[in-house]
Amino acid sequence: MNIGIDMMGGDYAPLETVKGVQQYLAHSENNLYCIGEETQLKTLFQTHGISSPFLHIIPATEVIGYHEHPTKALKEKPNSSIAIGFKLLVTGEIDAFLSAGNTGAMLVGAMFSIKPIKGVLRPTIATLLPKLNGKTGLLVDVGLNADCKPEQLNQFGILGNLYAKHILNILAQATYPLLKENTAIKFIGNIEGRDVFNDKADVIVCDGFTGNIILKTAEAMYDAAAHQNLQNDSFFGRFHFENYGGTPVLGVNKPVIIGHGISNAKAFYNMILLAEKMIQTRFCEIITSNFENL
Repeated sequence: MNIGIDMMGGDYAPLETVKGVQQYLAHSENNLYCIGEETQLKTLFQTHGISSPFLHIIPATEVIGYHEHPTKALKEKPNSSIAIGFKLLVTGEIDAFLSAGNTGAMLVGAMFSIKPIKGVLRPTIATLLPKLNGKTGLLVDVGLNADCKPEQLNQFGILGNLYAKHILNILAQATYPLLKENTAIKFIGNIEGRDVFNDKADVIVCDGFTGNIILKTAEAMYDAAAHQNLQNDSFFGRFHFENYGGTPVLGVNKPVIIGHGISNAKAFYNMILLAEKMIQTRFCEIITSNFENL
């Protein structure tokens, strides 16, 4: 198993990325291809006493900044860590690629380098939703597709259902009127805002504009809880992004995982674990098979 990591992406990279790699290599023999500025990475790995036959440094002399235009940056910076990561993914040298860098560049790379799975109208991104009963749900889409047609929302339900079943290991339900006719989904109907954090639905489907508002509200709710010293509460504590690492782009041909810009070592570690699970379960192949049968 070969996992590629953009070591330069994130506000606290490459230090926190290196620490996340260290945590992962402490118990894994999967190959990690660490893409970034070679001198910096070698110095950090040496400083932290990290040495492993499963650690591989891939030099990248450029970095795509957060405020750069994604398409333009990928074209003009072929030696950036993100561009090199997608090149390795396309050629099969790595099986998954993750980054906490420029989100737009990651989405553009996923759409035009890896490309959507045949039959998928639009890839989507999701976020995990902690439930009051201790379980975990899924909200999809949370920012990739602001203007959605019914057919696309229907597919988001299918993609979310597959992710909930094969990655989160939960039997999923989903919401949206068109899903009523979809035999691959257990449709329960529309829900209210008060149902987001209860156990009424495992997968909640919405357009990216609405989903992003819910996501940002949830992040603000965690910050407010932390301000009241409730960050370790059994419910509120589960909202911290580091516990989940990142979110995959659902509906593209290979695992691509996007992390939060303020990712720390634990977040990077969990991103790598997610990449590992997506490879192990052959999740992209599962999506391909399901869409072939639709």
